[in-house]
Amino acid sequence: MDKKKLMLLLGALVIAIGTAMAARSLFIGASAPKADAASQVPKGPKVLVAQRALPVGTIITADSVAFQLWPKEMVQDAYFIDGEADMNKLLGTVVRYPITAGQPVTQGGLVAPGDRGFLAAALGAGMRAVTIPVSAKTGVGGFVFPGDHVDLLLTQTVPAQDTGQPLKATETFLRNVRVLATDQSTETTVEEGKTVVRAFQTVTLEVTPKMAEKIQVAQTVGTLSLALRSLADNQSELDQAIANGTLKIPAGATKDQEQKFMADAANRPIDGGTTFVTGGDVSRFQRRTAPSPERTAQVIASNYANMMGNRAGMPPAVAPRSSGPAISYKSSAVVRVTRGKTTTAEPVGGN
Repeated sequence: MDKKKLMLLLGALVIAIGTAMAARSLFIGASAPKADAASQVPKGPKVLVAQRALPVGTIITADSVAFQLWPKEMVQDAYFIDGEADMNKLLGTVVRYPITAGQPVTQGGLVAPGDRGFLAAALGAGMRAVTIPVSAKTGVGGFVFPGDHVDLLLTQTVPAQDTGQPLKATETFLRNVRVLATDQSTETTVEEGKTVVRAFQTVTLEVTPKMAEKIQVAQTVGTLSLALRSLADNQSELDQAIANGTLKIPAGATKDQEQKFMADAANRPIDGGTTFVTGGDVSRFQRRTAPSPERTAQVIASNYANMMGNRAGMPPAVAPRSSGPAISYKSSAVVRVTRGKTTTAEPVGGN
C-alpha cells in the first residue's frame, strides 16, 4: 500500500470517529432534560404519611409515620403539616380507618385518648372490652398500665361437703390479656420524665367473646387477681410456638405482612393450658383434692335421712363408712303396740 492510500484511510477513520462522537453528544443532550424532569421533587410543604400499611386499631408510633414533601396543589386542610402538627400529641393515637403505605394521614383518621370512640377503635377485630374491679392487692399495687399484658388468676374456696376441711385453690385461667385502660384513663401519665404510679379501682381488658363470658362467671365464683407479664414472655412463647409448628407464617407473605402477623400473634390472649395450685401444695395441713362425688352423695343421703328421721321422732341416720368401727345409737323413744286388747310400749333403737 502506497503512502497516499494510507493517508486517505487514516483521514476516513478520523472523520468516522468524529461523526460518532457528535452523534453521541446529540443523544445525551436530548435525553438530559427528561432525566432532570424525572428527578424533580415535589415543591410544597411536608405532610404526615404512613410508612407502612396501618390497619384499623393500629397505635401510632414514631416509626409508623413520617413527614414527606407533597405537591402544594394536592395538600388538603385535613393533612398534618410539618411545623404545625405536634408529633408528641399524635403518638399513642389510634387509627380509625385503614391507611395504605405512603398515603397521607388525615386528622379524621386518628382517634386520641379520651375522644369518643377511642376504645372501640383500639379494639382488634372480633375482640371485646370487659372491666373488672381490682384493689392495690389484686392489681399489682398500681404497677399495671394501659398497653401492658397480664394473666388472670381466680382464687376460690370449695366448701367441704364431707367431714374434711374446704379446698382452697388458685388457678390461672387466662393469659397474655392486654390492658386497655385503668379506671377511665387509656394513657400513661408522665411527669418530669418519670411514669406516675397511681392506684386504680377498675381495669378494662381486651378479650374474645368467650373469654368475656368466663370472666363474668369467674367474678361470681371467687376473687380475681392480675399477674403482670414480662415483656420477654411474649417473644419467647412466640418463638416456641413457631418452633413446634403450632404457629405457621403464611406462605408468600411479604416482610411487612410477616411482621404484622408476628405482632398480632404475640398480642393475642391465650385461653387454655391453665395451671392451678391447691392448699395442699402450699401447706401440709391443707387439703389437696376436692371432695369425691361418692362421699358427697353419701353425706347428702345421710343429711336427708337425718332430717326425715327427726321429723318422725326417729334417731339420726349414720352415713356409711368405708372402714372403721360400726356406730350404734341408744334411744329412749318408745312406740305403743296394741295386740288384741293388750297394749305394750316397745323401745325404738337400742344396741
